[in-house]
Amino acid sequence: MVPLTGYLLVGAFLFSAGLYGALARRNAIAVLMSIELMLNAANINLVAFWRYGEAQADLAGQVFAVLIIALAAAEAAVGLALIIAVYRERKTVNVDELNLLAG
Repeated sequence: MVPLTGYLLVGAFLFSAGLYGALARRNAIAVLMSIELMLNAANINLVAFWRYGEAQADLAGQVFAVLIIALAAAEAAVGLALIIAVYRERKTVNVDELNLLAG
């Protein structure tokens, strides 16, 4: 049986990798993928704490995980739609070059 610290270390690694990707990448699609990594790390932690918690009859960890999965799906759909719209207008997905206030 894997101890709780194993799941927390995997979650921390995924979250750190996602945070680095969100802050260091210039491509908007890579930033979205990094945000997805951070959401999945939160899911791992929620389900791990639910599994090792005392009241396993309470499904709060799993319910929060399902809500985060739904949020991630909506974020991916809306984010990709916005990226496509910006690309059609500006011909770039580099977040450093995007300034929607400039004509």
